[in-house]
Amino acid sequence: MAGKRWISLLRNVAVGAAALASTAGLAIPAAAGQPPSADGTRVVGGTRADPGEFPWMVRLSMGCGGALYTEQIVLTAAHCVSRTGNDTSITATLGVVDLHSSDAKEVRSSSVYRSPTYDTTGGDWALIKLAGPVRGIPTLPLATSGAGNTGTFTIAGWGAASEDGDQQRYLRKADVPFVDDKTCQAQGAGYGDLKPDAELCAGNVDDGGVDTCQGDSGGPLFRRDESGKWTQLGITSWGDGCARAHAPGVYTEVSTFASDIAAAAEKI
Repeated sequence: MAGKRWISLLRNVAVGAAALASTAGLAIPAAAGQPPSADGTRVVGGTRADPGEFPWMVRLSMGCGGALYTEQIVLTAAHCVSRTGNDTSITATLGVVDLHSSDAKEVRSSSVYRSPTYDTTGGDWALIKLAGPVRGIPTLPLATSGAGNTGTFTIAGWGAASEDGDQQRYLRKADVPFVDDKTCQAQGAGYGDLKPDAELCAGNVDDGGVDTCQGDSGGPLFRRDESGKWTQLGITSWGDGCARAHAPGVYTEVSTFASDIAAAAEKI
């Protein structure tokens, strides 16, 4: 669907180039969306995150986001990678909000695991194993039930701050409200194909204005649990444009795949 913010392999390359150029002060035209894979995703309507506020956030060199799942594994979206197997082409940047910071940790990948159900029944998730463990950076635990799929979530990323805009040098954050499956499906277009068991929606349905966007794909949707600890409930997946009214963001429902993710992490 034109206008969706999926990141295809081609779009990954375009977004990655845009990220490098825009953070250096250059403007790069956005790549045209292509069904079923089109634009990536970023935070619109947000503000800069404070240093150390979300330490487990990861920027990936193909133009996606992610979260540190273990000291050596990053959780991202399946549509950000092409296959399961050895892969040393990805660089993960961690530990900073400013991608130009001299304190940034950069680690190359060693292998990738892509959800085998992504192209069939959903499951837009993937694991990137790093060449070595990253010490001193907290990980982001996953929700194992859907009990937290309500209320207000936080989103974050280095993606564009407006639809088809430039990638960001500084990490941005915003809060978005939960949207129930029935309401999300009623927004028409591709939302009628929502997979309730595999996806959840969040955003200001009537007004838009706040959303993930190009370059945020693979990043986490998270909130504090009952004990006050940050927990990941979603993975930025797709949507119709960015921050449009009646076009909420769609996220992989992490609790549905938490056991599969854990099993894959053991063997990657």
